[in-house]
Amino acid sequence: MKETIISLLENAVDTLKQQGALPADVTPTLKVDPTKDKAHGDYATNLALMLAKPAGKKPRELAEALIAALPQSDAVEKVEIAGPGFINFFAATDAAAQVVRQVLEAGDTFGRSLAGRGRKVQVEFVSANPTGPLHVGHGRGAAIGDCISRLLEATGYDVTREFYYNDAGAQIANLALSVQARAKGLTPDDDAWPEDGYRGDYIIEVANDYLAGETVHADDRHVTAKGDPDDLDAIRDFAVAWLRREQDLDLKAFGVSFDVYFLESSLYREGKVEEAVERLIAGGHTYEQDGALWLRTTDFGDDKDRVMRKSDGSYTYFLPDVAYHLNKWQRGFETVINEQGADHHSTVTRVRAGLQALETGIPQGWPDYVLHQMVMVTRSGVEVKLSKRAGSYVTVRDLIDEVGRDATRFFLAARRADSQLTFDIDLARSQSNDNPVYYVQYAHARVCSMLRKAEAQGLGFDHDLAMVSLGRLEEDQEKAVMNRLARFPEVVAHAAASREPQQVAQYLLDLAAEFHSCYNAVKVMVDDDELRNARLALGLATRQVLRNGLDLMGVSAPEEM
Repeated sequence: MKETIISLLENAVDTLKQQGALPADVTPTLKVDPTKDKAHGDYATNLALMLAKPAGKKPRELAEALIAALPQSDAVEKVEIAGPGFINFFAATDAAAQVVRQVLEAGDTFGRSLAGRGRKVQVEFVSANPTGPLHVGHGRGAAIGDCISRLLEATGYDVTREFYYNDAGAQIANLALSVQARAKGLTPDDDAWPEDGYRGDYIIEVANDYLAGETVHADDRHVTAKGDPDDLDAIRDFAVAWLRREQDLDLKAFGVSFDVYFLESSLYREGKVEEAVERLIAGGHTYEQDGALWLRTTDFGDDKDRVMRKSDGSYTYFLPDVAYHLNKWQRGFETVINEQGADHHSTVTRVRAGLQALETGIPQGWPDYVLHQMVMVTRSGVEVKLSKRAGSYVTVRDLIDEVGRDATRFFLAARRADSQLTFDIDLARSQSNDNPVYYVQYAHARVCSMLRKAEAQGLGFDHDLAMVSLGRLEEDQEKAVMNRLARFPEVVAHAAASREPQQVAQYLLDLAAEFHSCYNAVKVMVDDDELRNARLALGLATRQVLRNGLDLMGVSAPEEM
C-alpha cells in the first residue's frame, strides 16, 4: 500500500510540473509513513509542506492541488488534508486486505528481498579470547551479530560469519600458567599462584583433564594431553583447545554457528604481521622513538600516534588487528561488519588509520563497527555478578540454563546495541504479557490454537473461499493487523541496512499487540463461512509473519504454550 501511495504521489508531482504549478527541477524525496491515529487514515505524507516554498504556494493550497492531480486508484478509499497541509490516505478495504494473500503466497519468503544482489559481506562477532567460558557480554555480541547476519541474508547478501581467536599474547600465557599451577596442586590462595592467573573452577577441570591424558576435539583441532605438569607448551595447546571446545558448545546451545574460525597465531606463523609492518615502513608512515616503532596515525584522524612495536621487540595489540583486516580485504570482502563490545571503541580509529596507512585502496571508514554496551544481570532486583564456574562473571550458559535459549537471545538483541541492557532473569522466566518474548510467541501459539479449534469443530480453513472474501475484513482491529503485516518487508530492509535487529523485535511486539487486540475484539468462529474463513486467513498471515520475524531473531515459534 505504501508503494502504491508513493507511485500515486510521483504521478501527481509530474502532473503539477507539466502544468507549471511546480518547478521542473524539483525532485522531492517522497516520505509516506503509517499514521499513529487511525482517525487520520492509514498513511500520511508531508509532501505539500516540503514543496510549498519552491512552489510559491501555501501548504494547504498545494495539498489540494496534489490531491486533485492524483490518478484514480481502487486502492485508496479517500484522501484528506489535515493540519497545516498533511495529506492523509485511507486505504480501501479490498486493497489493504491483499497483503493477506501476499503473505500466504510468499510463506517463509515474505519480507525477504534480493536487494543485496549476492554481494559478499563478512560479519565478525563474539571473537572471545579462548581463556574462559563465554560471558554475558559475549552473549549479547553473539545474539546481535547472528541477527545482523540473518537480516543481511534475508535481504540478498552472501554472508560469511567469522570468529577471530586471539590465541596469542599475554592472556594465553596466563591461561597456561593458571592450568599448570592447578595441575601442580596450587590454589589461588597460594603465594606461588600466578599474579594474573585465572581463578574460575573451569581451570580445575582443564588441569584434571590434562593430567588424565584426555583428548579434546575442538572445531579445527584435536589435542591429546601429555599429562606432564612441567611441559608449559603442551599445557597451553591443550588448554586453548579445551576452552575452544567449551565455547563451541556454548555457541551451539545458543544456536550460533560460524563459517570461518580465524586464528591470530596464523598471522604470525604466516608472516602477515611482519608484512604489514614492512608495508607501513615502506609507505613512510612510521618513525623510531625511544627504541619503539611508531605509526603516524595522526595523519589519518587519530588523536595521537601509536606504538606498533615496543622497545622489547613485541607488537602492540592493534598491529595484528591491522594485519587481520588487510587479510579480510584481500579475501574480497568490500563490506565488513565488526560486532564488538564498547570497550573496543578506542581501537576503531587506530585500526582504520592503520589500514589507510597501508595505501592498498581500502576506503576510508572501512570496516563498519557495531559496538554493544554492557549487560547487567539481575534477579529479584539485585545484580547477579558471579558465576562459580567462571569465577568472576555471569556466563552465557548460566542465562540459557536459567531462562532458555529463546528468551536469552530475544532479550540480548531486542535493545539498541549502543544502550546499556539490564537482563531481568525473573522477567525472562515469567509467563506473562510483560515478558516480551513470551508475548510474541503466545501470539503465534494463539493462532495455532484458533486453527485447531476450527478443525475440531469441523470448520477447517477453506483457502479459496477466504481469498475471495478478504474484502469482508472491515473491522478497525483487522485493518490495524493488515497494515502492520504490510510493513514487515520495509522493517526487514531497514533493520538490515542500519544493522539494528532491535527494529525487528519491536515490530514483532507491535504485531503481537495488534493481533491480541483483534483477537479479543473480533469473533473468528462465526456462522458466516466467508467471514470466518477471511478471519482465519488473517490469522494464518499473522502467524506466518510472526514466524518469519522470530526466525530473523533466531527464536522459535511454538505452536503451544
